[in-house]
Amino acid sequence: MYKTPKGLRLHIGIFGRRNAGKSSILNAMVNQQVSIVSEVAGTTTDPVEKVMELKPIGPVVFIDTAGIDDQGELGLKRIDKTNKVIDRTELAVLVTDNWTDYEKKLIAVMKEKSVPLVIAANKCDLRNDTSVEQAANDAGAQYVITTSAVNNEGIDSLRNALALATPEQFMENIPVIANLVKPEDMVILVTPIDIEAPKGRLKMLQVHCMRELLDRGAYAVIVKETELEEALANLSRNPDLIVCDSQIFDKVVHLIEPDVKVTTFSILMARFKGDFDELVKGAEAIDSLQQGDNVLIAEACTHHPIGEDIGRVQIPNLLEKAVAGKLQIDVTAGRDFPTDLDKYKLIIHCGACVFNRKEMLSRIDKARQANVPITNYGVAIAHCLGMLKRALEPVRPTTTNVVSI
Repeated sequence: MYKTPKGLRLHIGIFGRRNAGKSSILNAMVNQQVSIVSEVAGTTTDPVEKVMELKPIGPVVFIDTAGIDDQGELGLKRIDKTNKVIDRTELAVLVTDNWTDYEKKLIAVMKEKSVPLVIAANKCDLRNDTSVEQAANDAGAQYVITTSAVNNEGIDSLRNALALATPEQFMENIPVIANLVKPEDMVILVTPIDIEAPKGRLKMLQVHCMRELLDRGAYAVIVKETELEEALANLSRNPDLIVCDSQIFDKVVHLIEPDVKVTTFSILMARFKGDFDELVKGAEAIDSLQQGDNVLIAEACTHHPIGEDIGRVQIPNLLEKAVAGKLQIDVTAGRDFPTDLDKYKLIIHCGACVFNRKEMLSRIDKARQANVPITNYGVAIAHCLGMLKRALEPVRPTTTNVVSI
């Protein structure tokens, strides 16, 4: 892992009407020709992403979107994709050269979703007044920057405004596992070699945990599940914590002593990327499922399913065993998440390794609004195995309240 993964970068969405200069602003900020620029309205169709380091914020992802005033059948599809970008936007830039109802609606949406917003009052080289800036200020915008992408005017001020508007948590080092251990603690990471992971690589979260343990000064022992028993026998003392894949949690529990703390990578992700209490509470809905109920399995990545896939085979098998019958199970992958959740009795989400936290929280919030319980893979599996209490023991003491979007 040479670069910060997208899921851990600040997602900055760039929004505005067609031909307001969104792509030009992005190109000016990153000093590269990232997005195609044209006088033809609607040049940008699909969201365009640019990964970079933006001082003093650090690693970010800029997302250039289609115009929010697009037209026609294809235009509506483009607008839909733009709206989906909002779900993962943690900091927004609204580019405009004329204040209209579109700007008013977008600023209202950002306020509703508590997304910090910076206004780029663009094309100042073509405007003869400051009416755009005044309208933005009247709308309650905190950061309004006068810009001209063509003349590179105001671009440095725009970068500075982005730094000022960045949520505080992105300036902090939010841990996955470091706050669960002390220096010199012994931690075993049981890491199956996943056949669905890229060749020669471990999963992103496994690498992340290793780095945090090294930085914390803890002792990290990394083994496959087939070597765990021998590794435990060779240690001079019991480990302070074991973290394993959800799919082998029951096997690991039966190999260790009752007082050894153990949890799963997926449960760590529930703390790191989601509303932990909501995901734990959601697992209780498994006990109320009945034959024929609709369940949604949602995955963030779009890997090619192989063998006993956890979302398509293992979890459905556990659920149907719990209800002693068949369920109606839908599986979605990537950013294909249903807009109508009312028919579902439960949503079970993956750990969301490739999503940023905002997008995962957006999905949790949509489930909450639809009054549909939501949990994640690791929590659901531990619950089905009757081992959730033990899996939560290592993480509960340091769990902090999460503010919903």
